[in-house]
Amino acid sequence: MAGQTRKVRVKVKQVPLAEVKDDLSRYLREAAKGEIVITRHGKPAGVLIGFRSEDDWFDYRLENDPRFLDRVARARDSLRAGRGIRLEDLKA
Repeated sequence: MAGQTRKVRVKVKQVPLAEVKDDLSRYLREAAKGEIVITRHGKPAGVLIGFRSEDDWFDYRLENDPRFLDRVARARDSLRAGRGIRLEDLKA
């Protein structure tokens, strides 16, 4: 067992669209704790994601911004190529 990793499955709540439409406020509060899959005719149709704070909303936007992700990838490539400054060298 040493060196092996186990995948932990998180149970995602699934809710029919009609229920979400009837009580959206409730499901937004629940979605702040975990994603909710919205189903249509028993099949996944979308995901409801809630935010506990404005910081969570900012983090979500940043994590899904293609321009930001591209800049991170370019910065990592630059560091791998030996271009960059070590954090230790920035300290006075």
